[in-house]
Amino acid sequence: MPTILITGASSGIGKATAMRFQAEGWNVIATMRNPTDSDLASHDRMLVTRLDVTDSVSITAAVNEGVDCFGAVDVLLNNAGYGAYGPLEAFSTDRIRRQFDTNVIGLLEVTKAVLPTMRTRRSGTVVNISSIGGQITFPLGTLYHGTKFAVEGLSEALHYELEPLGIRVRIVEPGMIKTNFGGRSFDFAMDDRLTDYAPTAAAMGRLFGQLSSNPSPPEVVAEVIWQAANDPGDQLRFRAGSDAIDLLDRRKAQDDASFIGNIKALMKE
Repeated sequence: MPTILITGASSGIGKATAMRFQAEGWNVIATMRNPTDSDLASHDRMLVTRLDVTDSVSITAAVNEGVDCFGAVDVLLNNAGYGAYGPLEAFSTDRIRRQFDTNVIGLLEVTKAVLPTMRTRRSGTVVNISSIGGQITFPLGTLYHGTKFAVEGLSEALHYELEPLGIRVRIVEPGMIKTNFGGRSFDFAMDDRLTDYAPTAAAMGRLFGQLSSNPSPPEVVAEVIWQAANDPGDQLRFRAGSDAIDLLDRRKAQDDASFIGNIKALMKE
């Protein structure tokens, strides 16, 4: 029976995906920074283990433990990540690096750790969680959108690189999802001395309130991940959530000036 390794499986999209694949009879390697806080270990065919994407030693240990337990990793879901928002000037260099270390470098490190076994078997699928924020941007999202645009680009390049080896790459782009993204998975920086940015911050608060008024449950994304992991075709990008479909269709249909103008108009409402 096939095996999936999931990063960031403690809650939200990662946990919902773990339960989705487990229900389909898959083995699941559910990884997270604090596995003692998880109830997933009570389920059959579920290995819960520690993996911090910013800790190379933990990455290697988790992958090795998963392979020892189930024999191979058929699907890798790079889900761990968080969102840093705020004026660039309000972020220290350490916080800037943490955002990219988690959302980009960590994703690459986990992928590198899993690829050798997939390459040997000439089989496997890498599913990377991007976002609508990997195709469109909102003000004060310099860091977050920078990482998600990077995920889109590296995934597309890996698609070419790995396809001849029998390894598929998929990108999943969720919209607003009912998860803890606004809690521990959200890093907002604001310096009271940076008053010039206060109107933009207030407008963004209103805009996010509008956009997140009807979020999709994480199970919606888990279902799209299931489809992406099992799709036998060549589709690279998969959208998750009705808002993602709508926003990304509009972005594709409009030029920069029109779409950005619409975002600016929404911020004034």
